[in-house]
This record gives sequence, C-alpha cells and structure tokens, in this order.
Amino acid sequence: MTAIKHALQRDIFTPNDERLLSIVNVCKAGKKKKNCFLCATVTTERPVQVKVVKVKKSDKGDFYKRQIAWALRDLAVVDAKDAIKENPEFDLHFEKIYKWVASSTAEKNAFISCIWKLNQRYLRKKIDFVNVSSQLLEELPKVTEESVPSGENQSVTGGDEEAGDEYQELNAREEQDIEIMMEGCEYAISNAEAFAERLSRELQVLDGANIQSIMASEKQVNILMKLLDEALKEVDQIEFKLSSYEEMLQSVKEQMDQISESNHLIHLSNTNNVKLLSEIEFLVNHMDLAKGHIKALQDGDLAASRGIEACTNAADALLQCMNVALRPGHDMLLAVKQQQQRFGDLREHFARRLASHLNNVFVQQFTQALLQLYNRSYFLSVPGHDQSSTLAQHSVELTLPNHHPFHRDLLRYAKLMEWLKSTDYGKYEGLTKNYMDYLSRLYEREIKDFFEVAKIKMTGTTKESKKFGLHGSSGKLTGSTSSLNKLSVQSSGNRRSQSSSLLDMGNMSASDLDVADRTKFDKIFEQVLSELEPLCLAEQDFISKFFKLQQHQSMPGSVTEADDPDGGTLSRQHNPGTPLPVSSEKDMIRQMMTKIFRCIEPELNNLIALGDKIDSFNSLYMLVKMSHHVWTAQNVDPASFLSTTLGNVLVTVKRNFDKCISNQIRQMEEVKISKKSKVGILPFVAEFEEFAGLAESIFKNAERRGDLDKAYTKLIRGVFVNVEKVANESQKTPRDVVMMENFHHIFATLSRLKISCLEAEKKEAKQKYTDHLQSYVIYSLGQPLEKLNHFFEGVEARVAQGIREEEVSYQLAFNKQELRKVIKEYPGKEVKKGLDNLYKKVDKHLCEEENLLQVVWHSMQDEFIRQYKHFEGLIARCYPGSGVTMEFTIQDILDYCSSIAQSH
Repeated sequence: MTAIKHALQRDIFTPNDERLLSIVNVCKAGKKKKNCFLCATVTTERPVQVKVVKVKKSDKGDFYKRQIAWALRDLAVVDAKDAIKENPEFDLHFEKIYKWVASSTAEKNAFISCIWKLNQRYLRKKIDFVNVSSQLLEELPKVTEESVPSGENQSVTGGDEEAGDEYQELNAREEQDIEIMMEGCEYAISNAEAFAERLSRELQVLDGANIQSIMASEKQVNILMKLLDEALKEVDQIEFKLSSYEEMLQSVKEQMDQISESNHLIHLSNTNNVKLLSEIEFLVNHMDLAKGHIKALQDGDLAASRGIEACTNAADALLQCMNVALRPGHDMLLAVKQQQQRFGDLREHFARRLASHLNNVFVQQFTQALLQLYNRSYFLSVPGHDQSSTLAQHSVELTLPNHHPFHRDLLRYAKLMEWLKSTDYGKYEGLTKNYMDYLSRLYEREIKDFFEVAKIKMTGTTKESKKFGLHGSSGKLTGSTSSLNKLSVQSSGNRRSQSSSLLDMGNMSASDLDVADRTKFDKIFEQVLSELEPLCLAEQDFISKFFKLQQHQSMPGSVTEADDPDGGTLSRQHNPGTPLPVSSEKDMIRQMMTKIFRCIEPELNNLIALGDKIDSFNSLYMLVKMSHHVWTAQNVDPASFLSTTLGNVLVTVKRNFDKCISNQIRQMEEVKISKKSKVGILPFVAEFEEFAGLAESIFKNAERRGDLDKAYTKLIRGVFVNVEKVANESQKTPRDVVMMENFHHIFATLSRLKISCLEAEKKEAKQKYTDHLQSYVIYSLGQPLEKLNHFFEGVEARVAQGIREEEVSYQLAFNKQELRKVIKEYPGKEVKKGLDNLYKKVDKHLCEEENLLQVVWHSMQDEFIRQYKHFEGLIARCYPGSGVTMEFTIQDILDYCSSIAQSH
C-alpha cells in the first residue's frame, strides 16, 4: 500500500501541487472486481483546498489515472454502517450517495479518521459522521498501526498530525527574519542538522544573556520600590485634601438643588401658560362666528342670489363651529356652553326662517303652475264645443309643461337644503313632505289633462271618445261590452261576413281601420311615452340634487316602503327627526317619485285599455314601444321609478297582447261556414296573412321579437288545426279543395314574409298543399276510360297469376277482338266531352281568389296522360304486332285540354 501511495503521489498529485494524506482500496458495492482508490488530498498552495479523489488503473493496467474528484465541502454525510462491529462497507453522500466496500476495515477507519481531521481543520461546515465510533474521531485506533504497513502508517499519521496541529501562518516580519538568518548560513539548506545545531547554540547564548541581564537589574528594582512607597504617601495626602473639598461642596450642592427645583417650577408654569394659550386660540379660532355671518343668518335676504350665497356661507360656517371636535374638558367651560347655546339658537332661528321661505316658494310655484295649467286646459272644458276642433283651432299640442324654470330657481337653495338635512332633519323632512304634496297635486292635474288630450287625439271627437267610455277630465274609461259592440261594423257582400273577423275582436272590423289610423295611434302613444320619460328623469334628477339624496348608492337594507300613498313616514323603520342612512336614500327617491307621479301608471293603463278597445292590433304597437322605453330606462337605472312603472305597464301590455292572440285562436275555433256556398280561402287564413304582415312591419328590429315568435307559433298551429276542421265539416266544397287552397295561401304568405321561426310550418304547409292537390286530382279525374281500365286490370291480374304477357291475348276474355271492342267505345269526341265536364266541375269547386284552376287542370292533364301511357305500354307488351291502338293520341289529349281551358 505504501508503494502505491508513493506512486500515486509522484505520478498524479505532485504535478497538480497536491499532497496525498490518506488512501483506501475500495470497490463499488456489488461490483468487487473493479477496484479503485479513494484518496484524501490537500493542495500545497494557499488557500488550501481539500478533495476526495477517485483513482483507478487504466484499461491496459500499466498506469493510474485520475477519474473524478469531489471537494470535501460538498461532502454531507459519512456513513460507516456499523460503529461496533467491523464492517468494510461505508457511504459518502455528495450530490448523490456513493456506496463503497473497502479492502479492509483498518483502511476504512484510517480514511474516515483522516476525513474527520481535515473537516475539523479546514472546513467551517461540519460533516455528519454516522455509525462511526467516537474513539475513531479522536485518534487512530491501535489496530490501524498494526494492520497498515509501516511506511503508509507513518505517512498517514504524519499527515494526520499535521492536519491536527494548530497552524499559524508566519507574518511578513517573521518570514524576513528567517530569510536573513538562512542567508547568513551557507549550509542552511544543504545541511539542515548542522544548521539546527548552530541555532541551538545561539539560543543557549541568548538565554544566558537574558539571565545575566535580570540579575544585573536588582538595584534598579530596589530603587523602583522606594519610589512606589513615596507615591503611596502622596496619594494619601491627595485623598485627605479631596475629602475636605467634598465637605465644602456639600453645602453648594444643597443650594444648587433648591435653584434647580425653582427653575423646574418656572418651566412648568411657562409650559402651562403656553398650553392654555393654545387651548384659548383653538376655541377662539374654531368657535368664533363672524358678525357678518350672524347678520346673514338672522336677516339675510333668501330671495336674492347674493343673499342666498351669504346665507349659505354663514350656514356652513355655523355648521363648522357647531361640529368642531372639542378636546377633553372643553365642554365643562362656561364660555363654551354659552357659545354652543348661542349657536343652537342661531341654527334654530335660521332653520325656521329657511323652512318658511321654501314653503312660500313651493306655494308660489304651485300657484303659478296651476294658472298656466288653467289657461291650457280652458279650451278642453268649454261646454257645447267639439274638443277635437277646439284642439285644432288653438293648436293644443300633446306636450307636458316644462318644470325646468321651477327646478332652476329651487336649485339655488340646494346647499342650504343639505345644511338643513344635517342640522335639523325634522324641518328637512317637513319640507320634503310639503314638496311632495304640492307636486303630486300639480302633476296629477297636468298628467290627467295631458292624457285627456292624447285620448281625444286618438278617438278624433268628443262623441267618439264617449263611445269608448271617456268622460270628464279624469280620463277614466267607463262603459260596458254593449257600448263597445256599437263600434263593430260588418262588411256586407264580403267573405268577412261569413265568420268573426280576426281583426274585429268585438270592436271594429279591419275594413274600417286603415294604415293611417294605426300610424296615428302609434305616433300618439310614442309621443306620450317620450313626454313622460324626460319629465320623470328631470324630476328625479332634481329631487336628488335639491334634497341631496344619493341616486346610485344602494345597499341591501331592512327599510321598507310605506303603503300609504298620500303621506306618512318615508319608511317603516325610520324615526322622524333623524337622518336616513345612505343605504335607504335611493329608496327615499323612489318613494318620493311614486307619490309625486302616482297617477302615471293608472293613466297609462287607461290609455292602453282605450287603444286596445279602438283596435286590438294596437297592442302590437304598444308592446314594441313600451318594451323599447323599458329597455332604455333600465339601462339608465334598473331600480328607478320610471323603470319600475314602465315595467308594470309593460306587463299589462303583454297581457293584452296575449289576450289578443288567445281571442284570435278562440274565434278560429268558433268559425262557421256556409253550407250553400263554396268555402274558398277561410277568413282567419286571410287575416293571419294580414296580421303577420302588420306584425312584421311593427316588430322590425324590436327588442321583444321573442314574444311575436311565440304568438306566431300559437296562431299558425291554430290555423292548421282549424283549416283541417273546416275542411272536414265542409259539405259544398270537397275536403281536398279546402285543404289545398288554404295551405297554398299559407305557404305563399310565409314564403313572402320570410318569418324565420315558421320555416318548419312553411314546409309543412307546402307538403299539405301538394298532398291534397294530388289527392284531389286523382279523386276528380277518377277513371275517365272506365271500361278500358277494367279490361287492363283483368290483363294485369292474369300476368300476376303467372301467365306470360305475350300469351294474354290467347285468353278468351282478353283476346284482340275484345280489346278492339273496348277501344271503340272511347273515340276522341267522347274523351273531349268527358274532359269538358271535368273542367266545369273543377271550376265550380275552386275559388277565384287563389287562382289555382290552371294549376289543377294542368295536374289533371298530366295524370290523364300518365294513364294513357300506361295503357299503351300494356297493349305493346301483351298484344305485340296486333296493330291495335287507341282512338286518340297524346297530342289529341293536349289539344283537348288546351281548347277546353281557352273556351272557358
């Protein structure tokens, strides 16, 4: 092992300036044939680097090579496997775990001991030694010296001792002295023993000189001792003087203490005075109201703009003085209490004055508005005059009065209302209630007159409006079903008289209502909504600004609206005299709007009922217009009064629309047809076309297209079912004709209007039309060559029994003579006569409105030609070479049909 160590040192480590300290012969666990060496090395240059190097023989085995090296600082754990029993296995934990088996336990222990000493000397990070004997970590066990060869033992031990000694690096001065000393000796390097003996002799000479020097200095020591004794005496004298001085200063100390205490009291007094001045300045600065503000609060002109501005500034200043955050103890001062009492009196006085003035402003504006309303509505109430002509003569427009001037005048007091809200909520609440009372009465008069004008414009004259149940200026609808029946007009000599009209709905027939009337109603209804919407939005915006209520800040709360529409508290859980929480201010705006505009919803419902009585189709216009305005209002504020009110009215409009559809379906089911005349196009089929055309024009780009699609589906199903029902009940007109004509009309209507939701019904209508056309053609055409048809049916029966076609002519009943006999019975003249009678019969069945005669006649022609070709084919197959042919040709059939069609 020693020879190997020297060889490794010479060949591998010396060229790399490294010194080999320990070596162990190992192999990987489970692979004992591949031996290698683990070497512990240190570098000879500073800083020292400690490594564990793996060395193995080359593939040819003639030299050793360095395979891999690990820095000792990367070693985390050394696991000896067993600290008690001898075990050659051990693990080294670097970046991964390396498992080794040493050639002997002694080599393993020596290597681990060397690693431990290198760790102690060179590394700050301590390596974990697991399953290692404590004795092994102190010194090499004796077994190492016995089992390891002497040369290797000395090398490892020497290395270990060197690693264990405390290493102290020479400083520059020491290095320089050593170099000078070695330069003075020629054989310092060549003969180290002689150089060491020389140094030993010089050291002995120096030791002797030191001893002689110590012995020669005894006299100086005695002299030094005497000097120390004298110094002690001087110290005693100084201590005595210091004691006397201390007694003298004691009296001075007492005087200084008295002076210090006096200075402390003076400083404390000054501090208190400064703090007192600060408190007085605070109270004066924050609780002193200027005389100008006091005068403005007491006598300021609330009617002039400058007076309002002065009062606003004074009120803000008063509020700041009253809301100042007093420091602890201020409220116990008499002056503060008096000032607070004065501020309270000023606030109470100004609040009363402001509330009284605003009440007067409300009354003045209410009176002025009523005078304007009286001048406007005077012409509507003149007895004995036609209101429609009066409206035309005096140009009374369908508009609502503009309240912007009133709002502009009142908004000057908005800041004062905010002050009143925060200082005296009771008076603020009283003003709010008074404003609602005045405005609700004013708006009720204005809105009712506005709706009265709208209703008169819709109906045309006062007399006509009475027919619809209008009376007075309240705009309420009265009357009964009997009065409405007077409006029903029946068209004589028209197919509409055969059944209840789809458009009639018990009111007016479609013939009396033209597009202009519906357009007029649509414009009036749109004008009504367009006038109401900005009116409500403007009033809501004014309420928010004037009464300082939050429009867009709403949180879930427990405040519920009052049920009393005429007054009372604004919320069930609100105590009068205390401000409302922010979460309920939006509810308060909605409640105020509900009370102010409490007549809008009833008036709109009355107007909707009137429009529905005038013409049930008006519900289509109203549904579209109302839906659009609801959508617009919800985009602005989904919870606003306008959005809620229009949403409620929209429910009524939608209910009327559904009722209109249901009544149409019900009237389809109740339709009765004449037993003496042909049916033709059923009234509800033609009127569905009119309904669909009108609905498509009204609902173009509408938000509620889905409602119309649902109505379409219900109506078309009702039309299909009832067309079939009428066809089954028809006695004068064949069932197939009724089905064919009406489904052709339905298909044409759906194809023209291109209603996407009815594509399936369009295909179904086309299929029904085609099926019944074919059925009618076959039924009407029948067997025009009856005997010939019976003859060939017998021929086909024989062929079906197994007789060959060319052998049929040998049958006695079906020979050539019998065939010629049958054919002679159908000359061309007879065929043309039969076709002419058939044409007259078809013409009698079909109606002129649908114009299907030529279509049916052409289909019959094709069917007749098909039968002719069938007979010709049978003759050619069963009677080949007989020369037997029909008395007429296909061209004759075409000529007959064309001639008959032209003659009629």
